[in-house]
Formats: sequence, structure tokens, C-alpha cells
Amino acid sequence: MVNILLSGACGKMGNAVARCCKEDENLKIIAGVDRAEMLCDFPVYKSFDDVNVVPDVIIDFSHISVLDSLLTFAIKNNVPVILATTGYSNEQIAKIRDTANKIPVFFTANMSLGVNLLCSLAKSAAKILDDKFDIEIIEKHHNQKIDAPSGTALMLANAVNEVFDDKYTYEYDRHSKRQKRSKNEIGIHAIRGGTIVGEHDVIFAGHDEVITLSHSAQSKEVFAAGAVKAAKFIVGKPVGLYDMGSILNLG
Repeated sequence: MVNILLSGACGKMGNAVARCCKEDENLKIIAGVDRAEMLCDFPVYKSFDDVNVVPDVIIDFSHISVLDSLLTFAIKNNVPVILATTGYSNEQIAKIRDTANKIPVFFTANMSLGVNLLCSLAKSAAKILDDKFDIEIIEKHHNQKIDAPSGTALMLANAVNEVFDDKYTYEYDRHSKRQKRSKNEIGIHAIRGGTIVGEHDVIFAGHDEVITLSHSAQSKEVFAAGAVKAAKFIVGKPVGLYDMGSILNLG
């Protein structure tokens, strides 16, 4: 049995994770952390300072402001963490990487298995197509999403850019520029509207041909399922930084 502490327990993603865990007899949420109040099947604490149980793993779908207290609790109790929250600053990402020298940390911009496969396919396409194709990334999300571009869009851009030794710059907004597109850029565009769960397109535009790699999430359950899979994976693992590629053996 894997005992889980769920951070962001009262949010939409927290509810999705709870539903996934109910369907798996080998998983149990023993407590949650959330400032909001909601009736749950497990005790929910206002902050990590109040938690008086030690889980096997922490799954976090909360807010970037929770990171410091979450990592402090995890390090103190030697508990591995699944960080599924997005929008972290560069300073926070550096702290996450430093924490991975002390406890097992699973950190990715997107918990969907399909998105991580898309990332791998985009890297493969970039290697084959070389620098002869212009690269554009379009991401679409619901009108309540705060950060833009999405962490997934940046993850895709970084994966492709890695193939080219990070020689590309990212262009987020062209409306103020009256000039031709540079060859040394990746365009990243954010669309917000309605209840779109999450859609990502990686476009390779060449001479007389266009290749588009796409992923569309139909519900939040796909992210919850990925987080639960990560939780099962990381328990018992040595100290280090892990991501979905660690599970799927993606290059």
C-alpha cells in the first residue's frame, strides 16, 4: 500500500487524483493540504506546518506559493515528492533541482503520458528535419489558466531547442515587430478560452510542406493518472531528479 499526502486536495486536480486513487486498491490518500475547505474522505490540513502524519509520497497539484513549505516538510521527513504544479520561477526551479540532491523529486511540466510522448516525437522530428524547418508551438487552455505560455509549451520548446544546442530564442509576441521571421527562433503562442483542458501543437514549416504534431487532453483525469503513476514509480527510488521520461524510457 502506498500512502499519499495530497497537496491541493480541494482543487479540481486534487479531486481527480482522489478519484484515481479510489480505483486502485494499492493506493491510499491518508491526508491532504489545502487552504480551502471541502468534505473529503481524509483529513485536510491548512498548511504543511499542521500535518502530523508521514506519507510514503507527496503529490502536489496546488500553487507555486506552497513550494517552500512543501519541500521543507518533504526534506525533514525524507518523503519523495511529485511536483505537478506549473508556473514556477527560475529561482524556484533551481530550488527544486537542489532538493533532488536530498530526496527523490519527480518534476515535469505536464503529467500526461501522451504529452511526454509528444515531446519525444518533437525531438526526433527536429533531429531528422534539422534546421531547414521553421518551428512554431501553439498551446490552448481554458480561460481560467493564469500562466502563459503554458509550462508544457516551454517544455516542448526546450526539448526541441536542446537538439540544436540551445541556439534558438523564443518569440512570444510578433504584433509589435514589422520584420521577417528569424531563422533562429521558435514561436510560442498562447490561446485562452472556454473550458479547453489543454491542446498543444508543434509545427515544423518547411519549403512546400508542413508537419504538425498534436496532443489534445479531453479531461483532467489524464494528468491525475500520470501523477498517480509517478507516485507508484518514485517510492523506493534513490535520491535524484525524475520526470516522465524516467518512467517511459523516452530519449
